[in-house]
Amino acid sequence: MIYAIKKQSESNERLMSRFKKVVQRSRIMETKRNRYHKQKPTKKYIRESAVKRAEYRKKRERAKFYS
Repeated sequence: MIYAIKKQSESNERLMSRFKKVVQRSRIMETKRNRYHKQKPTKKYIRESAVKRAEYRKKRERAKFYS
């Protein structure tokens, strides 16, 4: 959990700016934005997943044949 404790001689505006910096450093908002705006999968990822699917298919066919 992220928090900022107000110091004794600190204004509310300064506290808010310090809190915003902590949030930016933690990259929480960036990951939230990335989840909200789902990015299109890359060609490399699509190819890798296709290869994995083909391997699983082969494995299932072999298991079906021998069982």
